[in-house]
Amino acid sequence: MSGETGGARGPLRVVLADDQDLVRAGFRVILGAEPDIEVAGEAADGAEAVEMAARCRADVVLMDVRMPRVDGLEATRRILGATAARTTPPGSETKVIILTTFDREDYLFEALRAGASGFLLKNASPEDLVESVRVVARGDALLSPEVTRRVVARFAAPGPA
Repeated sequence: MSGETGGARGPLRVVLADDQDLVRAGFRVILGAEPDIEVAGEAADGAEAVEMAARCRADVVLMDVRMPRVDGLEATRRILGATAARTTPPGSETKVIILTTFDREDYLFEALRAGASGFLLKNASPEDLVESVRVVARGDALLSPEVTRRVVARFAAPGPA
C-alpha cells in the first residue's frame, strides 16, 4: 500500500521530535531513504517540536511522549491548536503521530484527546513507520495493532467505557 503521496507539491515534510539523538538518527535514516518523504526538522523536546513544526510547515510530526520541558502530549495539543487556528486549505493541516516505547492506555487516550492522528509503538518495523507517515498525511488515522486490540476490547466490553 505504499506509493508516493508527496505529489506535485513535493515530498511530505516530516519533523522528528524525540529527546534521544540516536532514535532521531534512526528515524532520519529510515524516512530519508524514501523519495516521497523529507525530514524537514528535528527537535529534542516538546517546545522545540512546536516551533519546528510551524517553521518547517510540517505535514507530519513524529512525536515522542516523554521529553524534557514540554512533553509530547502537550506539544501535540499546541501544534494542533495552532494548526486549527490558521487558515489553511482542508487536509493541509499538520498531523501528529505519537511514537513511544510506553504501551500505556493513559498515553493512548490522552494522545487521541489531544488530536493525534496515530499512535505507534517504537517496536514497529521500519516499513510500518514509513507507511504510517503516508497514512496520516492522507488524512487517515492509525493505531498500532497491539493498541487496537485493547481499544476494541475496552469499548466492546459491557458497561461504561
